[in-house]
Amino acid sequence: MTISVLLADDQALVRAGFRSLLGRAKILAVVGEAASGEEAVRQAALLRPDVVLMDIRMPGIDGIEATRRILAEQPTTRVIILTTFDTDEHVFEALQAGASGFLTKEVEPAELRRAVEVVAAGDSLLSPGVTRRVIERFAHRPRPTATLHALTARENEVVRLVAEGLSNDEIAAVLVISPLTAKTHISRAITKLGLRDRVQLVITAYEHGLVGPRAPMTGG
Repeated sequence: MTISVLLADDQALVRAGFRSLLGRAKILAVVGEAASGEEAVRQAALLRPDVVLMDIRMPGIDGIEATRRILAEQPTTRVIILTTFDTDEHVFEALQAGASGFLTKEVEPAELRRAVEVVAAGDSLLSPGVTRRVIERFAHRPRPTATLHALTARENEVVRLVAEGLSNDEIAAVLVISPLTAKTHISRAITKLGLRDRVQLVITAYEHGLVGPRAPMTGG
């Protein structure tokens, strides 16, 4: 199966570089390019790509607003925010807009290709630095009193481990279950809570106080 990718960046050289890097993986196919937010929205509607690599700062509407508009029309499309601007404001705006991944342009080529494959498969991807800031941001927010009643005790446990940054394999090792079972619990939690993906699951876990802000910071 080929994963179709739309490149959205206002710099032609950057788009050319991404096209070259992604072209080295047979499973990935760049189907279009856009130099502005408006063009990204139009191209996404026309091409219906599996994944959009979206720059934040572009002429006209920015990448955050373009992401909102694309996902409003095409909820199955995945967006990875790829930018040189690695600030809290952009991180949270991107996540709130529905982005499935957030990477800086300093990302290694192999990691970029892997990120596209990961989000196309329905998972989400955040760099360690971004995850750390998510933790720090929610440490200073008041938490609602509501709990995640829709989830079973095991699902709550799995969601807590997801929020702490563990992979499916790591969750499986901690709970002594198979990685497939861990993935199933995560998928059920996402469905029960009406969420889009793993990123929203992490945010929800912190919003509801399912995990403490300091837990993921230990040991590193």
